[in-house]
Amino acid sequence: MECTFFDYHPTSHMGSSLCLWLFLIFSVICSPVSAANSVTWTYGVNYGQIANNLPSPESVVTLLKAAKINHIRIYDANHEVLRAFKGSGIEIIVGLPNEFLNDISIGEDRAMNWIKENVQPFLPGTRIRGIAVGNEILGAADLELWEVLLPAARNVYSALNRLGLKDTVQVSSPHSEAVFANSYPPSACIFKPDVLPYMSPLLQFFSMIGSPFYINAYPFLAYKNDPEHIDINYALFKDSPGIYDAKTKIHYDNMFEAQVDAAYVALEKAGFPKMEVIVSETGWASRGDADEAGATVKNARTYNRNLRKLLAKKKGTPFRPKMVVKAYVFALFNENLKPGPTSERNFGLFKPDGSIAYDMGFTGLVPSAAAPSLLSYKVWFSGLPISYSNFINHDFVQIYVLPFHYQIYQSNVNYNLNLL
Repeated sequence: MECTFFDYHPTSHMGSSLCLWLFLIFSVICSPVSAANSVTWTYGVNYGQIANNLPSPESVVTLLKAAKINHIRIYDANHEVLRAFKGSGIEIIVGLPNEFLNDISIGEDRAMNWIKENVQPFLPGTRIRGIAVGNEILGAADLELWEVLLPAARNVYSALNRLGLKDTVQVSSPHSEAVFANSYPPSACIFKPDVLPYMSPLLQFFSMIGSPFYINAYPFLAYKNDPEHIDINYALFKDSPGIYDAKTKIHYDNMFEAQVDAAYVALEKAGFPKMEVIVSETGWASRGDADEAGATVKNARTYNRNLRKLLAKKKGTPFRPKMVVKAYVFALFNENLKPGPTSERNFGLFKPDGSIAYDMGFTGLVPSAAAPSLLSYKVWFSGLPISYSNFINHDFVQIYVLPFHYQIYQSNVNYNLNLL
């Protein structure tokens, strides 16, 4: 239905009801995430900060709450970010960067000091729910870090245990696809022979403390590296012949689930069939160099829209149907200082000014046309009760309230309520 606009000015006899209605809306907007959401979440976002033009962390909190994104992962323990997220209800995984692993692996006291400085002071107001010890260590070039990953993880967990935080803050370590010898078809996936001696004891430790296996899974990278043999529709969750895994007799109609199941197969072969797989990174670049096939705005929008729809179903994969798929999308913003090819700087769902990079149903945070000092928010709700019959069965209501501009989406028709 085509959107139409009209100005609605409340009369005096409707004022009290309208105030109540606005109060209910703002209560939903500002309320912390419930415990139920924490249990059933499936969609998170990576909040990278390798840029010099990003919004303030306080603005990021507003953006995330408006978009109803309740789980994020950051790559360090930035104190400004952790302070800004206090009271937001948004759950955070902080990163223990690779450059700290050598020092942390030496002794538990080093890990204790890091946690006392970067985690404990922010609890419980900031909901830190995990520490990612390193990122993509195994399978990478620095073999020295392979040696210290497990000792560092053990020391972090031991320090958390002594501080009484082991049941609050989980210890994990995200991996890249480089840990696998092969992943096609999924049933053939195994860990690389040189990685396995380091991976097996790490998995044994994580199994003992109840941590999941985190994998960075990118259909975009697979397609970019072999566009002649990979169907882009298969990579984008679109209609395609898919693939058939003869060993498991499973048909896959998208590469994302095939990559997740490949990880499950590798874990099973390594002796850990009950370990949960969580996707710590996935996404699609909206721009790339000439040799980066598929890096377009259209493809990025298609991938991220369809991924979000898949995760919203809260279902498992074909190989592990009872294990609900969870994923952190990369990334919240384009990051202009990231090294490497152009695609590395163009994975953002949002541009640095807070506007959407492309429309996939999320809220934008941009300067309002009404006044330079105002910010514009789109707030998505489903089934929000509306007090006035005028609004029933319509698509959305747009509200202007100083100092903010809220757009409440209900169905298809836009109402501008000018309450300035």
